[in-house]
Amino acid sequence: MAQATKHRRLRVATTRFGPVDVDEKDMITFPNGLIGFEQCRRFVLVDVEQTSPIRWLQSVDDGALAFPVIDPWDVRPDYAPAIGAMDAQALDLQEDTPRAVLAIVTIPRSDPRQITVNLLGPIVINMRSRTARQVVVENEEYTTRHRIVDAPAEAVARQAA
Repeated sequence: MAQATKHRRLRVATTRFGPVDVDEKDMITFPNGLIGFEQCRRFVLVDVEQTSPIRWLQSVDDGALAFPVIDPWDVRPDYAPAIGAMDAQALDLQEDTPRAVLAIVTIPRSDPRQITVNLLGPIVINMRSRTARQVVVENEEYTTRHRIVDAPAEAVARQAA
């Protein structure tokens, strides 16, 4: 007889989404934190709009900290980040380990059309252990500010009409 596994649920008071109930099994742990936010180590992915490719990486440790993230292949289909041996070892990634890669999105308040994605520092998640690490990709093709929207002004005007 299979035994049901009970997971602890936490309620996180977030400034962006209000109270968010988090199942412990859904948490993603960054043993070293994110670059610049090393003190926050536990996160959860929040879907605000089911149709949007943008999700939110919400800190469980700091309710005011949340990053918009996106699947980098949605913005650059030929994206091929090389994960270094040290990063792969830190995440215990084997060839057959299920993983996810996310890129942090920057949406300028002054002009949301200038949205960019950090392809140079993707987040790599070992989906088996739910551990993650922000890695630095050594590839001159990628930047921390890859433009998502590079449509001509007339195309934007047509969409707005």
